[in-house]
Amino acid sequence: MNEAPATLIGTAIARPDAVDKVRGEARFVDDLAFPGMLHAAVVRSPHPHARILGIHAEAARSMPGVVVVLTAADVPGENIVHVIVDDQPALAADVVRYIGEPVALVAAETRRAARAAVDAVRVDYEPLPFVASPLAALEPDAPQVAVPSAAEGGNLFNRMVLVKGDVDGTFAVADVVVEGTYETGYQEHAYLETQGMIAVPDGLGAIAIYGSMQCPFYVQNAVAKVLGLPLAKVRVVAAATGGAFGGKEDVPSLLGSLAALLSSATRRPVKLVLDREEDVLTTSKRHPSRVFYRTAARADGTLLAIDVDIVLNAGAYQTLSSAVLWRSLVTAAGPYRVPNVRVVARSVATNTVPNGAFRGFGSPQVIFPHESQIDLVAERLGIDRVEIRRRNVLHSGDRTSTDHLVRDSVGIAETLDRAAELADWTARLERAATYNRASRETKRGVGVACVLYGVGLGGKAPFLDKAGATIKLEPDGSIAVAIGTVEIGQGLTTAVLQVAAEGLGVPIDRIHLSPVDTSRVPDSGPTVASRGTMMSALAVLDAAGRLRERIERVAKAHRIAKREIAQRLPEIARFFWLENFDPAVEGWASTEPVSWDPATGLGDVYPVYAYATHIAEVEVNVDTGEAHVVDYVAVHDSGRILNRVLASGQVEGGVAQGIGFALMETIEEKDGRLIVNGLTTYRLPTIRDVPLAAAVDFVEALFPAGPFGMKGIGEVPVMAAHAAVARAVAHATGRNPTRYPLDPPRIKSLLGEKP
Repeated sequence: MNEAPATLIGTAIARPDAVDKVRGEARFVDDLAFPGMLHAAVVRSPHPHARILGIHAEAARSMPGVVVVLTAADVPGENIVHVIVDDQPALAADVVRYIGEPVALVAAETRRAARAAVDAVRVDYEPLPFVASPLAALEPDAPQVAVPSAAEGGNLFNRMVLVKGDVDGTFAVADVVVEGTYETGYQEHAYLETQGMIAVPDGLGAIAIYGSMQCPFYVQNAVAKVLGLPLAKVRVVAAATGGAFGGKEDVPSLLGSLAALLSSATRRPVKLVLDREEDVLTTSKRHPSRVFYRTAARADGTLLAIDVDIVLNAGAYQTLSSAVLWRSLVTAAGPYRVPNVRVVARSVATNTVPNGAFRGFGSPQVIFPHESQIDLVAERLGIDRVEIRRRNVLHSGDRTSTDHLVRDSVGIAETLDRAAELADWTARLERAATYNRASRETKRGVGVACVLYGVGLGGKAPFLDKAGATIKLEPDGSIAVAIGTVEIGQGLTTAVLQVAAEGLGVPIDRIHLSPVDTSRVPDSGPTVASRGTMMSALAVLDAAGRLRERIERVAKAHRIAKREIAQRLPEIARFFWLENFDPAVEGWASTEPVSWDPATGLGDVYPVYAYATHIAEVEVNVDTGEAHVVDYVAVHDSGRILNRVLASGQVEGGVAQGIGFALMETIEEKDGRLIVNGLTTYRLPTIRDVPLAAAVDFVEALFPAGPFGMKGIGEVPVMAAHAAVARAVAHATGRNPTRYPLDPPRIKSLLGEKP
């Protein structure tokens, strides 16, 4: 696309959606109401695994205000919530497989009445053997969790491999070999707004769904299947969405289906909004992981081979586990040249809440190991940690772990050099050493992490890497734009308006971006994988080019010069209306084809990669084990930056989330039950945990196929942040941490270990 500097591209314009949100005027799901609207509540399983013997709802049905109680027998279509694999029922029919699984639904005149009726529904269960650990679930005698048709065998949902070169032979002759086993736990999305959906009868047997979501077309497919309707009769509208981070990719398909079942049965609007405790206990999380990682290198620090075994806890149903696992597989080597690679990745069914996408999905679980391993190699060889990365990072013309020849937009080396410069790396290490010699109570440590991230859905789901847009010139010269990806707080609205204004050559205040509505644009794929802005911007540019051509043709016919078009657009629009010219256009975008072989794991897995280098400095209290991030540098290559303020905000938010993942966020599990009480007992980073003087910068390695040379940024900051913080803790303590979170008890145990 156009790589020349543009008037609005790179300009930090104000967010048009910010004012309503700051004033509290933005209308989120729970702010919406429809005439005659009912409220929904869900009867959920108290058991991790049990057979349903009977459901007794007579008492609930007779309670004041209760309109209907539904069970699996009342599902008019297929009792399946389609995501990737058809294994999860909307309502459990015979067996429940995790605590919190929906068993029955209630719709009542008030939310209080609905929740009271839930308590009155009696379900007879026969408890069954259960398993909560993925490693235990792989044992031959483990209880069967997985739906047989959805598993590779036993409780193994997915097994993926990546093999390149001679791994065993290389390890046999390497100058240095290091290995470790690394574990990460649950991470809660902790979005500001809990999950919520409203289903509304839409006339002629159709239904409309309004909700907080990332993937309206996923919801459309799921609701159509459960109700037995054609897609054309299911309309999905994305309401203002108060954060998502991946948690509103899969779960809204389930909640939208549940609300739709009740609305279909009552022919009235039905609202289903989870409270915080219900949301935390029953919705998807970041997959807990166990990763064994071996690394081989030459004496000069050149990486030669990796051998990696990845196990992810998928929970009771697959939802998005195959996509998450695939990204773990192809990201396991990081942004480095590694000629010999073997990765075996498995996702495993357990009797726990299903896990799904979380910002960076599947990548943080392997970044923690690969950045730890490269530091261990550097330590063994006496090489500076920035220098060993400099010797191994990808450059244009290199091949990734999947044998993908990367040619364009490879800026990882530039991010590393710029981050080291901003952090004053060598002097910072010297200052930390001086500080540590003088201080007994606290120790300072500095960590660095480099990451790559495949933008889009790539070879695992190339059919989803598409986007549509419509643009309409109104008779008064204003312009309406519609796209299929969703504003979830990341600034998509602002970026798309900038691109539309630039593409049309008109003032940005003449353009309005409509709410996402599946009836306005074709299936545009999900708002995930840092693809939303890039793909929708490409579609908008395609549409803008078509409309601009029409506008210029009409202007020429009426002797209006090109330089006058923006000023005289209302006049031109009037000619469209008077002379019956079509003022509406459609745009379309899809990524370049990729080739990936699932048998070997090799191929061109993504159209392009984004890169980043982060450097963190922490201070560890030796007596308490507390760690605080005291300084931070983050440098990203996301191609051309459309709006530096938006991009910096994404980085700063990702750093906070990464600090939480590394140092404090965790949920313990016991007998299949998550031990957490909403956000009361889930520790999140606050403003006091984030370094206020963090330096954020960008290097712009342009992507020729991206809009104005841009790629994605949304996922990448959190991916680099947790690893940089963890490696800083390692430097401060002199120990190699192998399990998250690095909370005070774990750091104390590290300090107590022998060197």
